[in-house]
Amino acid sequence: MFFLIASGRAQEWTRFRGPNGSGLSEAKTIPATWSEKDFNWRIALPGAGHSSPVLWGEKVFVTSCDEKSGKFFVLCFNATDGSKLWQKEFPLTTFQKNNRNTFASSTPTVDAERVYVCRTDPSHNTLLALDHAGKMIWERDLGPFAARHGSGTSPMVCDGLVVLANEQDGDSFLIAVDARTGEVRWKTPRRSGDAAYSTPCVFQPNGAKSTLIFNSSAHGISAVAPESGKVVWEFAAAFDQRCVSSPVIAGELVLGSCGSGGGGNYIVAVRPGDASGAKPARAYEVRKSAPYVPTSVCVGEWLYLWSDGGIVSRVRAATGEVQWSERVGGNYFSSPVCVAGRLFGISTGGEVVVVAAGEKFELLARNALNETTQSTPAVAGGRMFIHTSRHLVSVGGGKSLARATGGK
Repeated sequence: MFFLIASGRAQEWTRFRGPNGSGLSEAKTIPATWSEKDFNWRIALPGAGHSSPVLWGEKVFVTSCDEKSGKFFVLCFNATDGSKLWQKEFPLTTFQKNNRNTFASSTPTVDAERVYVCRTDPSHNTLLALDHAGKMIWERDLGPFAARHGSGTSPMVCDGLVVLANEQDGDSFLIAVDARTGEVRWKTPRRSGDAAYSTPCVFQPNGAKSTLIFNSSAHGISAVAPESGKVVWEFAAAFDQRCVSSPVIAGELVLGSCGSGGGGNYIVAVRPGDASGAKPARAYEVRKSAPYVPTSVCVGEWLYLWSDGGIVSRVRAATGEVQWSERVGGNYFSSPVCVAGRLFGISTGGEVVVVAAGEKFELLARNALNETTQSTPAVAGGRMFIHTSRHLVSVGGGKSLARATGGK
């Protein structure tokens, strides 16, 4: 995929779930078992947030918010020692949301020049760009935002464009803006419905022309031309409930999930259509122990599901056949990542559960963060970075680094 070539190899974790949203890393220096004394550093953040960290080189970017003071923060730290490089503050207007959400749940995305952030209030869904020194470059107001569970959709960078799925209860659309200027390059209208929180990814099967994949209850699974925003194909019948998780590429299939807090969750795999007019078709569904919020991980021929209720399953990606399914306990909003053949899933209670991505179920470790955590970890430079509710933590790298003094 051109996205992996452009961004994934040199810079490992520039968006939600890393290279093309895959959640995959080959880092060999992340231990399965660790404790707080093994942290490279642990930094206190101003306020709370569920956004994931993103990295470019030795800079790690993250967001947080403080409802009491009415401030939204974009922060940049040195990835090696945790020292704060800069902090930018923006006004925060609170609005209705799920009580488990925050106003800093959207994960930034970053390229060689800028970091791109989505921040939201009822009147303004704003996409903005800061350079790596924290200087404001541009700001684009996308209009009002309406969603009873609050905001949390994350942008991605693709071929010089910043792409965002603005699928909400109100005026909905997909949009791509010029990464340098913020000027709108294309805008694709969408039907309003249940707000979707899916972050798109790139799909390029067998050397065919690449498309952007979007998931939502209103449009199912859609493939959109990245240069124009034109819908190439759409499987509208994919979902009958809300989409929170992001699309997963599994060989020649595209997968997504839907669900609700009350259950009825399922994963659907779709055989894609194409620009010649071939229609997409449902390949299979997985309904037992399927995730609603966490996004699954595809490792080679196998799909690993990590359900909201703490059940991990290994599924043959081509057919949907479940090889094993085991309960690890806990509740999960964080999506699992696979690091050198090990799955890391973080419970809302702040327990990092590590499971082997293998033929047989094997629980490798349980590591305590001792703080509410709903964000997905990032892995870059041989280290793992975790945004707990109010801290940023670094672990791994193969050696002990001096601890920062930013918090306990």
